[in-house]
Amino acid sequence: MARTFVWHPSKGPRKTSKQNLPESGSVRIQQVRSGIGHSWRMRATLEAIGLKHHQDVVVKEITPGLRGQLKQVRHLVEVTPVEGGK
Repeated sequence: MARTFVWHPSKGPRKTSKQNLPESGSVRIQQVRSGIGHSWRMRATLEAIGLKHHQDVVVKEITPGLRGQLKQVRHLVEVTPVEGGK
């Protein structure tokens, strides 16, 4: 059985602000913190999203899978909706 996710005392925030993601459309994702010092799962999630390095930006279509990925690394990324699509 999988372990419940628990924040490491020095990794990540005590509270994160609510992500107001749109139901559909595109979002701009910017990596604002480095993956160094975080678990291999978080680094793999950043890579799966398409972020290669600190301050990298990608624009992606919002999907349920992307929503889950963003929730896992919400303290490392900044997400903003894109008005005109891609």
